[in-house]
Amino acid sequence: MPKFNIAGLRAAVSSPVVTARTLSGRTYEGGAGYARDTKSELFLLAVTNLVSENTFYETADERDIRYAELVRAATVADPEWTARFLAWLRSGANMRTAAIVGGAEFARARLDAGENGMSRNVVDSVLQRADEPGEMLGYWTSVHGRTVPKPVKRGVADAVKRLYNEKSFLKWDSAARGFRFADVLGITHPDTRADWQNALFAHILDVRFNPDREIPAELEVLGSRAELMAWPVEERRELFTTGNLDEARSRLRQAGMTWEALAGWLRSPLTAAVWEAIIPSMGYLALLRNLRNFDEAGVSDEVAATVAAKLADPDEVARSRQMPMRFLSAYRAAPSLRWAWALEQAITLSLANVPELTGRTLVLVDTSGSMNSRFSKDGTLLRWDAAAVFGIALGARCEHADVVSFSSDWGNQPPSVQFPVKRGESLLRAVDRWKSGGYFIGGGTDTAGAIQRHLRPGFHDRVVLLTDEQAGFGDVGSAVPQNMPLYTWNLAGYRTGHAPSGGRNRHTFGGLTDTAFRMISLLEAGQNAVWPF
Repeated sequence: MPKFNIAGLRAAVSSPVVTARTLSGRTYEGGAGYARDTKSELFLLAVTNLVSENTFYETADERDIRYAELVRAATVADPEWTARFLAWLRSGANMRTAAIVGGAEFARARLDAGENGMSRNVVDSVLQRADEPGEMLGYWTSVHGRTVPKPVKRGVADAVKRLYNEKSFLKWDSAARGFRFADVLGITHPDTRADWQNALFAHILDVRFNPDREIPAELEVLGSRAELMAWPVEERRELFTTGNLDEARSRLRQAGMTWEALAGWLRSPLTAAVWEAIIPSMGYLALLRNLRNFDEAGVSDEVAATVAAKLADPDEVARSRQMPMRFLSAYRAAPSLRWAWALEQAITLSLANVPELTGRTLVLVDTSGSMNSRFSKDGTLLRWDAAAVFGIALGARCEHADVVSFSSDWGNQPPSVQFPVKRGESLLRAVDRWKSGGYFIGGGTDTAGAIQRHLRPGFHDRVVLLTDEQAGFGDVGSAVPQNMPLYTWNLAGYRTGHAPSGGRNRHTFGGLTDTAFRMISLLEAGQNAVWPF
């Protein structure tokens, strides 16, 4: 009788996030815990880490220290891997602050090991916006002291050469910042890439200490901005009351005027006419964040239609690299429904990697108390918001899915409840229905119990868990039959996992974007999944 050459044979596959095969600790809630290797722990923490933010189980300081230590350990063990990871973290995962901190700690680890190579390129790779060279220097000096080593200076200088121009100077230079553009130039001494940039750098250094310095003729944007700033306040407002919208748009564009600067220039709230003049110059994220303001000011439907078209444009969505929760946040903030279809299209495009899985899938969404924590102190979105978005999107695309919200048995709340997925329903509307329908439970984390209640071996083909992995009861890995795939999507990045991972039908992913969903399709096709960079 054959033991291996049998029907339904699955190829052995592996995935990059690896945990111990046997019990090696406890979760924060006391459940069975499995330690991760350095790269795996770093990856899951980094792709969910907004830096200097408290989480349910870790203070900001504890989390930041653990992150810095992991970056340094990975750098010593495998600097090439860490360099690729940090570049991807900024550009692919769009995690700005975590990438900056990672770049600095990479350089620190290399210096401590007596190595200088690679640090310059890594520092350059994590700086992608013109305010970030100052952020890098601010982090370095606050953590490692005022002496900035040459590899860091040179990496920052390379980024400055790419990122500093007239418009970025007007947008990001501010007395509220510890390191202004002139300070960054004075510390790093970057080369220039053209005559205009040479004139710009000289002017930035001049006006830092002599604000009345004349603007060189070749700096036309700065000149146009200075001209506008010299207008009397009454004339500024008249620019938007003449009915000549094209003239207003042209002047604002020539002066590199942002919507933030425009409010200060006018010294009054932005009216519909003002918004309609500045909207064509606004970037994707700025539009997304201001839908409420557009509605409250009364922006015309005609202009609103151009905004909606940009929000829903596939190329614009791809370039923006916005996380799906951004679109959910914008949808919840906007008073009118004229943005709803565009935001639905945008969030759908941002979830393009969610696979269409055949067979039957059990999707378990963790709505325990720890998942009710905010991603950031300034934000309105909670960890279970992200879990619900991913879980409902996956459930809607599967051939058949049972989507379940679970927590634990406490008070008058059920320990778990199935969410009815409606074919063809708007994802944003479905998430609204989840939020208003009492699908957040808020107790402990009885993951193993939810699996035992809802998993039907021989009926379900796989289990997908969206969770922070801090199970308080039982052993999650043992609750799912060993011959059935268990995919865990980690949304918090805590140290200890709830199940083995990396192979043998046990795989863990992480992050706040849909990128990792690609790994499920690879694994289901019998291919090994690798790091996304």
